Amino acid sequence: MTALLALEDVHYRWPGQDAPCLEIARLQVAADEQVFIHGASGSGKSTLLNLLAGVLVPQRGRVEALGQPLSQLTAAARDRFRVDHVGLIFQQFNLIPYLSVLDNVLLPCRFSARRRQRALESAASLHEAAGALLAHLDLAPEMWRRNATRLSVGQQQRVAAARALIGRPEIVIADEPTSALDAARQDAFLDLLRRECAAARAALLFVSHDQRLAAHFSRRLDMAELNRAAGATS
Repeated sequence: MTALLALEDVHYRWPGQDAPCLEIARLQVAADEQVFIHGASGSGKSTLLNLLAGVLVPQRGRVEALGQPLSQLTAAARDRFRVDHVGLIFQQFNLIPYLSVLDNVLLPCRFSARRRQRALESAASLHEAAGALLAHLDLAPEMWRRNATRLSVGQQQRVAAARALIGRPEIVIADEPTSALDAARQDAFLDLLRRECAAARAALLFVSHDQRLAAHFSRRLDMAELNRAAGATS
């Protein structure tokens, strides 16, 4: 397969630690692929996501995204790469509480000309592009002008997904985004997220400790098998 993301002989050690917390011999993720990553607390999931997003760089090995070796970029260039090409959905969503739903969704387009341009390829305006995503994620127009804090947890989660998807980034990383939801809402959200990633042709990496959710994905990675480091901490 043609790899969108590739790791080879990657070792990462946190400052002050003698041994690496992450050792991965090889990992490849193709464009359009939707991958479920499972692991207990301390298995290295968060470290792996931070390496894939260019937040961290390994002490040894290669991390490549879209053909770009991330460790060869400066910190500022990695930040630019991330805002241009990566959509992130955090466990706590990280919405800006004093901004409206629309303004939260449009934040990546404020910082990335590329995301702005890609959003406008299929819409007459950025607000129209954001509104289309929100509608696809079952958020009614009367909610779009509300502050994010006035929404339910499930609604905030969908706003976070729309923010990650705006401008069609090639990579979407979701870090335990369903942990606050009941089973029925987890399933509904996953179906929506997977559908939107498929429509945008984005690779989806979805991390969770809940193995039940793996049934939604065609590929599953177990950190206990992937990470060769003993006593890993994420």
